[in-house]
Amino acid sequence: MQRENSTVVTEFILLGLTQSQEIQLLVFVLISAFYLIILPGNFFIILTIRSDPGLTAPLYFFLGNLAFLDASYSFIVAPRMLVDFLSQKKVISYRGCITQLFFLHFLGGGEGLLLVVMAFDRYIAICRPLHYSTVMSPKTCYVMVLALWLGGFVHSIIQVALILRLPFCGPNQLDNFFCDVTQVIKLACTDTFVVELLMVFNSGLMTLLCFLGLLASYTVIFCHVYRSSSEGKNKALSTCTTHIIIILLMFGPAIFIYTRPFRALAVDKVVSFFHTVIFPLMNPVIYTLRNKEVKSSMKKLLIRHTAC
Repeated sequence: MQRENSTVVTEFILLGLTQSQEIQLLVFVLISAFYLIILPGNFFIILTIRSDPGLTAPLYFFLGNLAFLDASYSFIVAPRMLVDFLSQKKVISYRGCITQLFFLHFLGGGEGLLLVVMAFDRYIAICRPLHYSTVMSPKTCYVMVLALWLGGFVHSIIQVALILRLPFCGPNQLDNFFCDVTQVIKLACTDTFVVELLMVFNSGLMTLLCFLGLLASYTVIFCHVYRSSSEGKNKALSTCTTHIIIILLMFGPAIFIYTRPFRALAVDKVVSFFHTVIFPLMNPVIYTLRNKEVKSSMKKLLIRHTAC
C-alpha cells in the first residue's frame, strides 16, 4: 500500500506462536476445544441473563456485557491463528493488520473500563446499600455501558492514528501470531521513541492506574465486609473474590506487555497467547461458576429446553 509515497509495505508476515509442529498441533487442539465448549458457554450466559426476569440487577446486566465483550474479543485473534496453523505462509495485509489492532484495543479497552464499572457497582451495593437503587438506576447503567464503549473507541483510535502516521518501507516480519502495537512499531522506518512513549502512556499507564484503582476499591470493600456482620457477608466476599481473579487475569498480562519499552522478551508470545486467546473465554465462566443465582437460572433454562 502506498501512503504518501512513504509506505511501501502492503502486507506483514506473521512468524507465528512457534515453529514446532508438535506444539502447533497441541495449541490447535486446545483452541478448538475452547471454541467448541467455552465460547458457546459465554453465549449461554448472555441468553440466561436476558431470558430470566430474576436476573435484572445491574450486576447481571454488567456480567452479560462482560460475556459479550469477551466473546467478541475472542474472534479477533484466535480464528485467524487457527487458519495460519494450516498455512505454509502466514500473511496479513496492511489494512487487515490495522483493523485487527483497532478491534483488539477497542474491545480490550472497553472491557477494562467495564471492570471499573463493576467495581463501582459492588462498592455502592456493599458500602452504600441504601443508595444503591438510586445510584445504579437502569438509566445510569446504560449510560455507563455507553461510556465504556466510547472510552474503548477513543483509546483504540489513538493507537491506530499513531500507527498510521508511521512509514513502513522495508522489514515486514512480525515475530508474533497477531498484530499489536508492540510489534508493528518496531518495523517503522523512522525513530519511534516519541510514538512508543505515547503508546506506553495511552495503554500502559492507563492500564496500571485502572489496575491499582481497582485493587484499592476492592480493598475498601473487603475491609467494609470484614467488619460487618450481615447475612450476605459470604456472598459479598465470594463476588468480590471473583472480580479480583478476573482483574488479575486481564490486567496482569496487559501491564507486562504495555508498561515497558517495546523490546522482545522470550515469554512475550506465551503471555500474549493467554491474554488474547485463553483468558477472554475464561473470564465469564469463572464468574458464573461462583454465582449461585446464574448457575441456578442456567440449570432451569436447560431443563426447560430439554423438556421442550
